Amino acid sequence: METSAAIALNNFFQPFDTAILTALNGLAQAVGGFFTPVMRIVTMIGEKGLLFFLLAIFLMLFPRTRKTGVCIFGAVCCGALLTSVILKEAICRLRPFEANEIFRGFWEAVGSPAEDGFSFPSGHVTAAAAGSLALILERGKKYLLPGALYVGLMCLSRSYLMAHYPSDVLAGVLVGCLSAAAAFFIAGWIFALLRQHRRTNRLCYFLLYYDPLRVGRFHRNGK
Repeated sequence: METSAAIALNNFFQPFDTAILTALNGLAQAVGGFFTPVMRIVTMIGEKGLLFFLLAIFLMLFPRTRKTGVCIFGAVCCGALLTSVILKEAICRLRPFEANEIFRGFWEAVGSPAEDGFSFPSGHVTAAAAGSLALILERGKKYLLPGALYVGLMCLSRSYLMAHYPSDVLAGVLVGCLSAAAAFFIAGWIFALLRQHRRTNRLCYFLLYYDPLRVGRFHRNGK
């Protein structure tokens, strides 16, 4: 059962959500479902934030990219906590195809992709925005364009497949960006603390400089 917060969201964003979902259904019908497999692939790539979790683990292996990996990992975890554990369960907004017969028809037209859980905000988009912004904050503006494209495609796919209202994906972008900002500052604080104690604490030194590619050695230029 939807909460009063979910009902308020439905009422406030109804013109915006309806216009965009109707346009996306029109696009799907106009091209005969040509984009549907692509959108399914985009959604699959973003499932549970797995892409950025794997990237984070890989980056954490090496000194030069360890802080980036920690930041991405923290951002995606923070985003998952805020969306799946807190906001979704607190607001209980039904997915478009569960709440509206017209949107259910749109959902069936794109193959009735299976979805579970509540709708607000989008976990896929939160993870995409959190991981992308964390990468940009850590490694620079060269990742801005690919990050923005990835987040944009994830937003599009989740609404195209009628899994989320457009307002859900916008909320996901916001939560993801806030999560990335928090993770960036926390990772910075952690690594500053490790550097401060690296000469007196072997664990701090190990966490900063251990390099699996240099067995038994440490990489002093680790970031």
